[in-house]
Amino acid sequence: MSAIGIIGGSGLARPPELEMSVDLATPYGEASGPAHQGIIAGREVIFLPRHGTPRRFAPHSVNYRANLWMLKACGARDIIALSCVGAINPRLRPGDLVVPDQLIDYTYGRLHSLDLEDDAHTGHFDFSEPFTSVLRDTLLASADGSSSSGRLVDAGCYGVTQGPRFETAAEIRRLAQDGCDIVGMTLMPEASLARALGLGYAALCPVVNMAAGCGDGAVEIDALLALMVEFEPELLAVMRRACETLTTNTKA
Repeated sequence: MSAIGIIGGSGLARPPELEMSVDLATPYGEASGPAHQGIIAGREVIFLPRHGTPRRFAPHSVNYRANLWMLKACGARDIIALSCVGAINPRLRPGDLVVPDQLIDYTYGRLHSLDLEDDAHTGHFDFSEPFTSVLRDTLLASADGSSSSGRLVDAGCYGVTQGPRFETAAEIRRLAQDGCDIVGMTLMPEASLARALGLGYAALCPVVNMAAGCGDGAVEIDALLALMVEFEPELLAVMRRACETLTTNTKA
């Protein structure tokens, strides 16, 4: 049975069950850190902290190619990504959990291709639906009823910005006009690289703040960080239930 890969964001540390550390060299340089392997609910799980441990990689400097390659090399075939976000859609509030179904990429300068300089090819593939439906359904079922402070939200468009700064109010108005419901900095090129590698991929996005211009006043960094800490036990519980549910390879 294939392994499940979990990419931890700012709101999820390594699950304690995953004790074995594995560090592989990749064709794309150094990954964010060693992967941690172990068994959760009878499934092999591979955890990789996107920003390193301790946190040392800002969203724009993460080596997404090395991270996805290493997860696949360690046996992962399905990827669950955690990504804290800001709310653009006025129906969303901090404390909600969103399982997005679409995204718009506003990043620049990030390496989106798995091609190496001496191995260039077109690399085209369909990306109409960036998230794997079976994985999305699993996350929705696993997170249902888990949040005491907010709601579980099925679907939404994630706007991926460059970071590491937060957006201006005018930029958020533009994202809203484009149809974005939430904003974050990490799902691209992570999602497209997973697709290029033949991996299933879905994201669970805790809402930790109102985006610029959508709330009362400026984005409060301290409050945002405090909510990330509050979310961690809930996210761990959702990940464990998802591992119980996933029994087959669900790659796109």
